[in-house]
Amino acid sequence: MKMTKVVKPHEVKRDWILIDADGKTFGRILTEAATYLRGKHKTNFTPNVDCGDYVVIINAKNAKFTGNNKMEQKEYFRHSGYFGSTKSNKLSDMLENHTEKLYRLAVRGMLPKTKIARQMLKRLKVYEGAEHPHTAQLNKGN
Repeated sequence: MKMTKVVKPHEVKRDWILIDADGKTFGRILTEAATYLRGKHKTNFTPNVDCGDYVVIINAKNAKFTGNNKMEQKEYFRHSGYFGSTKSNKLSDMLENHTEKLYRLAVRGMLPKTKIARQMLKRLKVYEGAEHPHTAQLNKGN
């Protein structure tokens, strides 16, 4: 009988994956990043082990958004827990001022709601332009 191989945490080999967001749809970029962070693209995927890779997203500001009025209508809310402390930012403001936070919030929603997901999210690197400091890792991984 053949058994499925279960990966141990010390056996996981992590690669570096570069995603260029220039001209791609925002949601498609995020689903690809979440898949790589989780490790579902690997043949030895184990749900209870963090077996994902590092993901570097470049040109984050150049992502394409669908919908006519999404940039003005979509809002991101935050609340401190005190009465009347609800604050909101429009998508256009988030993209302009807090690009990395926008990507992290969206990818976090696609990952499982566990301690492992917090470890996965630490391996997401988002850069607004084309330059990033991870060129040595990318060349070594490929």
